[in-house]
Amino acid sequence: MSPPIVTRRGAQQAKIQTRAMVKSKSTAGGTTAATAAGMFGGSGNSSSSGNSSSSGNSSTNVGDQRKAGKPSTALLEAKRRARNMLKNQGNATAMQETVTDIFQNAMNAKGLVQRPTALIYDETMSQHCCLWDKEHYECPERFTRVLERCRELNLVERCNQLPSRAATKEEILRLHTEEHFERLKQTAGIRDDERMEELSSRYDSIYIHPSTFELSLLATGSTIELVDQLIAGKAQNGMAIIRPPGHHAMKAEFNGYCFFNNVALAAQHALDVHKLQRILIIDYDVHHGQGTQRFFYNDPRVVYFSIHRFEYGSFWPHLKESDYHAIGSGPGTGYNFNVPLNSIGMTNGDYLAIFQQLLLPVALEYQPELIIVSAGYDAALGCPEGEMEVTPACYPHLLNPLLRLADSRVAVVLEGGYCLDSLAEGAALTLRSLLGDPCPPLVEPLALPRPELAKALLSCICLHRPHWRCLQLQRTYEVTEMADLYRDCEGDSGSGSDLHQIMRIWIGGPPPVDRYPTRDTAIPLPAEKKVRNLARLQVLRTETKLSIPPIRVCYAYDPQMLEHSNLHDPGHPEQPSRIRHIHKMHEEYALLARMKQLPAGRTATTDEVCLAHTRSHVNSVRRLLGRDPEELQQLGASYNSVYLHPRTFDCATLAAGSVLQAVESVLRGESRSGICNVRPPGHHAEPDQPHGFCIFNNVAIAAQYAIRDFGLERVLIVDWDVHHGNGTQHIFESNPKVLYISVHRYEHGTFFPKGPDGNYDVVGKGAGRGFNVNIPWNKKGMGDLEYALAFQQLIMPIAYEFNPQLVLVSAGFDAAIGDPLGGCKVTPEGYGLLTHWLSALAGGRIIICLEGGYNVNSISYAMTMCTKTLLGDPVPTPQLGAQALQKPATVAFQSCVETLRACLQLQARHWKSLEFVGCQRLPLEPLVGENNNEDFLTASLRQLNISSDSVRRTTGGAEGDRTDCGEERPSGSKPKVKALEQNEMFAVYPLKTCPHLSQLLPEEAPLTINTNAACSGCNSLAENWVCLSCRTVACGRYVNEHMQMHSLGSDHPLALSLSDLSVWCYACSAYLDHPRLYAFLNAAHVDKFQEPMAWTYACQRRADGCYGLGPDGQDQDDDCIPGGAGSICIQLERNNNDSN
Repeated sequence: MSPPIVTRRGAQQAKIQTRAMVKSKSTAGGTTAATAAGMFGGSGNSSSSGNSSSSGNSSTNVGDQRKAGKPSTALLEAKRRARNMLKNQGNATAMQETVTDIFQNAMNAKGLVQRPTALIYDETMSQHCCLWDKEHYECPERFTRVLERCRELNLVERCNQLPSRAATKEEILRLHTEEHFERLKQTAGIRDDERMEELSSRYDSIYIHPSTFELSLLATGSTIELVDQLIAGKAQNGMAIIRPPGHHAMKAEFNGYCFFNNVALAAQHALDVHKLQRILIIDYDVHHGQGTQRFFYNDPRVVYFSIHRFEYGSFWPHLKESDYHAIGSGPGTGYNFNVPLNSIGMTNGDYLAIFQQLLLPVALEYQPELIIVSAGYDAALGCPEGEMEVTPACYPHLLNPLLRLADSRVAVVLEGGYCLDSLAEGAALTLRSLLGDPCPPLVEPLALPRPELAKALLSCICLHRPHWRCLQLQRTYEVTEMADLYRDCEGDSGSGSDLHQIMRIWIGGPPPVDRYPTRDTAIPLPAEKKVRNLARLQVLRTETKLSIPPIRVCYAYDPQMLEHSNLHDPGHPEQPSRIRHIHKMHEEYALLARMKQLPAGRTATTDEVCLAHTRSHVNSVRRLLGRDPEELQQLGASYNSVYLHPRTFDCATLAAGSVLQAVESVLRGESRSGICNVRPPGHHAEPDQPHGFCIFNNVAIAAQYAIRDFGLERVLIVDWDVHHGNGTQHIFESNPKVLYISVHRYEHGTFFPKGPDGNYDVVGKGAGRGFNVNIPWNKKGMGDLEYALAFQQLIMPIAYEFNPQLVLVSAGFDAAIGDPLGGCKVTPEGYGLLTHWLSALAGGRIIICLEGGYNVNSISYAMTMCTKTLLGDPVPTPQLGAQALQKPATVAFQSCVETLRACLQLQARHWKSLEFVGCQRLPLEPLVGENNNEDFLTASLRQLNISSDSVRRTTGGAEGDRTDCGEERPSGSKPKVKALEQNEMFAVYPLKTCPHLSQLLPEEAPLTINTNAACSGCNSLAENWVCLSCRTVACGRYVNEHMQMHSLGSDHPLALSLSDLSVWCYACSAYLDHPRLYAFLNAAHVDKFQEPMAWTYACQRRADGCYGLGPDGQDQDDDCIPGGAGSICIQLERNNNDSN
């Protein structure tokens, strides 16, 4: 349905008529009542803050302008439009400027209901197996066990099962070569095992079965069929349970168990046939999908996002392009994301951090039309290939936030996974999430992101910052700051610890071979570890709650709440029509019949209200019953922005009681979630008095009720009303059982309710310290982008760490677009997205409770989108606007980033999940090098297989022909040259001279250098260096960077590694090898190996140790006498696991 088109001229005429009507009414009716003035005035104290003011004030301002002789803004605008109209006379296109209804997306959602989840598979896919290795990891049980678990959970029958189909040759040739296609086709039906094994050995990690060609076509065709169904709107989302997998398959090469690249071919099909322009591919298989990356590396129509084990290239597939620096090229620059995991044992916390801090912001900004997930489960707990510890129940949490992007078109395609238990459970829970079931609560406490993950993730963010507006949250630093910090801190440990450095380390894998192993490729985990993993998986499966309440959403509404109204100002913003219009729109959208409507008339008792309020406050409101209206007006004026009615007590206890009724329904397992369409609102109500249109604090009472009557230990309250919920904050500021998070307009304390309580530095008191989170907006105009960033970067990480048992939302919709008080621009579909994200918490136990919101259209559409979201209906994805994102950042966005930075930095003290995000600063201009850092060799020591003197140079000069009997030959010997040629070793070529050598005086070299000395800054014993100018010992870059800071702060560029006895020049950024260094090297060598170091230079050794600064100790103008090998050779142990 296309949006209604309104001409600019027609809109202007309608606006003139409306203003004339309003003016006549205001002349007859007088000014706005004083009780509303507090919150209207709270919209800001100046026009720049987006004030809402009465018509009388507006006319006064105009009069003042006229008296001052200044033309009014309206007059200037009218003149400008008149000039444009004269210019464009006769130009029909220019005269018909279009205006789009701001609620059009919400209107379009009226007919959108939850569509089926598609499932596609073929039983014959179990035929593909390795005939010569029965223990091969890529076995038929991977397929059959997944289907078995899905059937156990009754998931298959709930899906729309699609018939499988084979891909056509034309579809395969969209990305693969014809030779590639024909090569596999020739194997079809071949029963010669020996011949097939020989062919398989030509490819890395491949076996070929007689059915491989047919099943590979079937896997690709089924993936394409699933994508066709989603784009055609016949299914909401879907899953392809298929094999062989595909993401390693390249244009003309089989690789890593893969033959045709299923996901890449489906994406290309969507681009070519359906003409999509933006596709997001998410690959969380533990192995990098290099095949998929290569197909789209230059294409901005596809964002490829991969999370994979890397370990500096030592993990399969051993490619440099798998590192974070590979961000795309040409027009595709910035559209390729690699998050390399450089250690094993990554957990749920690591993966959630990647999704929250990087993937989701990019996905929302990119606005994909289709999302395809390469779903490998080899990062799951127990997998012998990945050796990670992601629990099966975590996969729904990774998938859930994506399900309301791309108009809900999400296709999940099976890739790897080789622990059958965790594979089957993870895949089944993924399908369960696609069907709309709530994410199961995580049984184990969330582990914090590991330092290795933090480094990789920050490096990835840093390199993509220039291309994505959403990645601007981290502060930046200049390189000179490091020296200043070190100088100021005088080498104190921790100095400069917030400065993240961009560095690449490459270890790599085994050299290429002509033939790859085809047997015994499965390297099992140690038996003890396997038993431990299986036992842990069994406990997780037993304790993970998968039961679902029979009712999806309960609905609380009582028409008696309409009686509370302002008798002296019928136009007061907090009016009965607010909830009446919401109820009516729910009826129009046919939502009421789909929810359980809770019985009317449930009032909160005095004891229940006193859970959050003093008894004197309750009694004072009760005494309003039957009071004279004039007396009530005077009493209301004594409070801040409050009006009173004879039925106020009844309506306020009905509002609180209705919310309690929803809490009961959810916590008793009758309903999954709840919608409370209630008034008067509550979040401003203080323990001892009403405040800001609020009488009793509905949500606070509900939280206390859940704790008291249901024994809950952790309740999360998220308050997105545009005004700070001062009452809720004060009620719980000392209570660690309630986490209160408020995102609100603040304007440096000038926006209602005013004062410092809503600032970001108010974090709670006593035991509740850290359990109060304020996100204060200091500018108007915040919209979907700003609120989404706040949720992704701050609210959701804290919420996951808190692990609530119930989520209560103080859902004020006065930050909605069109609200007269809020001045913000959150769309109804934006609220739907925020609701969906929160519904992943607490097993889906979430209750949305109405607070503010004073444009009846805005609040009706917004609450309706929240309800549709909880019912599982697709809601349009918020459109951030590609044109807007190409323009300079708005003032609102810049202010948003400033606020979030301040919040992150402060809250990181209380929430460990924010530590690396909120505290680390990124280099303003990152320089990405490889292996050109001073401690690359040291960082690789664990991989080394060298003797104590394997770093010695080739011998020359007077002692050049001497080699101790039994020692390893020097590095220039033929075996090592051969190793270099076979890529079994790396050659690091040091400089032969350097201008900074003049700072060293050999006669001042120490007799000995303690190679076991600790870092002077942090006492670390790992990767230490000694300054050759002042003998300071400090740690390298991969510990706390103290030597680098020392060098910058003291202008001492030369340092000697106490691990491998190499010398690094910080000023030249290179290794150095020169006779002038011998005295220092020998002192360390004697200490480390109890023997002198061999002389390895071409010049004669001198007794005084004085050598020229030219190469090999010659004077600068002498001819250079080349020595033997000018390199330091390092042989690495290789990981020979050729697995997928």
